[in-house]
Amino acid sequence: FPGGKLEACETVAQALQRELHEEIGISIEDCVAWKTEQIDYPHALVQLNFCKVRRWSGELQMREAQLYTWQQLPVTVKPVLPGTLPVLEWFAQERSFLGRTVAE
Repeated sequence: FPGGKLEACETVAQALQRELHEEIGISIEDCVAWKTEQIDYPHALVQLNFCKVRRWSGELQMREAQLYTWQQLPVTVKPVLPGTLPVLEWFAQERSFLGRTVAE
């Protein structure tokens, strides 16, 4: 999942627009706030704001040397970062998915 930090005086929506343009080259046309989660990483307690982008323009460009793949539950990509686990559970709940969210 693309992401980054809020800059001074920046809203979550503004940060999302900036980060998605910087990291994957798209412009948001429609998004909604979805969930907020706190993750206790070894270096810091971090609040993560998750949004659903419902419409965008542009072609995906991996601008930070990362790869992407569209996944279905259970996801098979590795590694799955700690901040991603709640997101996968939320997706599973929305879709009434009862299995594991991450393949072994």
